[in-house]
Amino acid sequence: MFNRISKKSKAPDFTLLIVIFALLLIGVIMVYSSSAIWSDYKFDDPFFYAKRQLLFAFLGLIAMFVMMNIPYYKWRDYSKWILIACYILLVAVLIPGIGLVRGGARSWIGIGAFSIQPSEFMKLGLIIFMAVTLSKNQRYITSFKKGFLPSLLMVFVPFGFIMLQPDLGTGMVLVLTCFVMIFIAGAKISHFVSLAMVGVVGFIGLIISAPYRISRIQAFLDPWQDPLGDGFQIIQSLYAIGPGGLMGMGLGQSLQKFFYLPEPQTDFIFAILAEELGFIGGTFVILLFFLLMWRGIRIALNAPDLYGSLLALGIVGMIVIQVFINISVVIGLIPVTGITLPFLSYGGSSLTLTLLSVGILLNISRYSKI
Repeated sequence: MFNRISKKSKAPDFTLLIVIFALLLIGVIMVYSSSAIWSDYKFDDPFFYAKRQLLFAFLGLIAMFVMMNIPYYKWRDYSKWILIACYILLVAVLIPGIGLVRGGARSWIGIGAFSIQPSEFMKLGLIIFMAVTLSKNQRYITSFKKGFLPSLLMVFVPFGFIMLQPDLGTGMVLVLTCFVMIFIAGAKISHFVSLAMVGVVGFIGLIISAPYRISRIQAFLDPWQDPLGDGFQIIQSLYAIGPGGLMGMGLGQSLQKFFYLPEPQTDFIFAILAEELGFIGGTFVILLFFLLMWRGIRIALNAPDLYGSLLALGIVGMIVIQVFINISVVIGLIPVTGITLPFLSYGGSSLTLTLLSVGILLNISRYSKI
């Protein structure tokens, strides 16, 4: 079957390619615009972050084009080994001397002047493994004991390792993405309802167990209780978005990047974009993500097999969920979680792994039925 499919491969989804390049271009421009002041002060080079982002984008594009030309079904044979490698990295990052601590989380492994974030690799590795497992055992997915429970264990074990760092934001993206895959595979809604009841208790426990999470919740409810502490980021983010108005203050004209909004090139880059490009610029970026989601779902629905459909939906779900969480944080809809905005935020592991993932999605599009 796979040999027959491989002979029918065609050009990848052109619209999706255009969307990816558009988001990458906007991302590089906004990383420079948002970080020039900070990087000039810190590194005496206003292009420091922009140059590194260009490097990450270049490496990510190479990975994307390589993955775009490797038949997606070949990853079935290596899914177990990919997952094992991801677990090794997750364990390694917890070892003092190997894992680097930033912002209170031990989430990075240093490699020379650069660093990698193992949890980013785990998101893709688990998506591939889940797609294989769910497609093989779909007939059991309606059974709580034989299908639903084993699937949950596959999700919550890596989630537990990620929470040891701790990194609740990345853990949430991983869990929600896998839940989407399990639901699409045919799991019963009643099982999710039962899980939600247990999940609420567990989520409350996670918040109570870490005082900084309680502070983030309080800052979310009323950031002005501590405007110079836990509420500082969200207040400065809203101060950036508000003056942007309809048309924005102009590219490069942000005021909040002048040491008001901390590290504006990462989690809160959308706030600087909205300040400089206004409602129109922010809406345009959101529409690009909607277009990416539409093309991704279309690819998944027309994939030649269930494995391809689940893999495509997992990749699209991972990106869309991360976009939703990031923008919701920036505009004050949910508490701060520390999640980057795909394609736009500065970050090597996130950008490279996202481009690698969409490379697989583009490959699936080459075998779609349309």
